[in-house]
Amino acid sequence: MGSVRKASAWLGLVDDNDDERYYDDDYTEGTDSGDVWVTDPRVKVASDTAEEKGRRIGTVTPDSFRDARAIGELFREGVPVIMNLTAMEPGDAKRVVDFAAGLIFGLRGSIDRISTRVFLLSPADTEIISGEPAAHRSDGFFNQS
Repeated sequence: MGSVRKASAWLGLVDDNDDERYYDDDYTEGTDSGDVWVTDPRVKVASDTAEEKGRRIGTVTPDSFRDARAIGELFREGVPVIMNLTAMEPGDAKRVVDFAAGLIFGLRGSIDRISTRVFLLSPADTEIISGEPAAHRSDGFFNQS
């Protein structure tokens, strides 16, 4: 392909029909070359480590009330759950919030509103730390007074 044709194709003035250059005739699917990528056994997968240390947070964006079961199952396992109800009809969203209120009452958890129609369900053994803006901190960090 000539340089003028390449420039025209790059600008979108002509079609670039030179797609053959992207295909390699030697490529075959499912080649058994024996080269398998194996993870070093000393490396732990992040999700396994997070599960062992209890550092998991579930996020659920239900479409209907039927999806409330996923919220309940995660919360019963002791996993904090972020419920995003923005995709739901207001009536169904109210039912899910009522369901979540029953969950947190029965399992001694807490519920916090993160933003409009987004809630955090926290199990009893989870501490929620709310950050203060730097100007309001009393420990002197970024304190300009």
